[in-house]
Amino acid sequence: MGKNLFLKGMFYGALAGGALSLLDKKTRQDMKVNVRKAYEQVSYVVRHPEEITENVKETAEKIRNTIEQVSEDISYITCKVDELRELTPQVKEVVKETKSTFSKHEDSTVVEDLLKEVNVEEDSADK
Repeated sequence: MGKNLFLKGMFYGALAGGALSLLDKKTRQDMKVNVRKAYEQVSYVVRHPEEITENVKETAEKIRNTIEQVSEDISYITCKVDELRELTPQVKEVVKETKSTFSKHEDSTVVEDLLKEVNVEEDSADK
């Protein structure tokens, strides 16, 4: 019984507070504008439900297409990362062979720098 009275009291209090706030002229004018806008929007939705339904369907389709595209992009990127992981040891081996070939020559510093870069990139990829 007490809960029922509490809810009724809240309802009547809200009504009284709303009525008192309408004593202010600016508040009345603002409420009039807002109520008119809300009425127009609701009546438009009631008169054109198929348009609203179509808009919702289009938006859902756009979201679905975007999700599919993002999923495909992620799959593509993942595939390329895996390919790079597989290629890195092969590239490292080629650089080592090149280093050993050029180590006989005086200009081996370029190859050593390249080998260091590959090692640094491989270490960061492993982490």
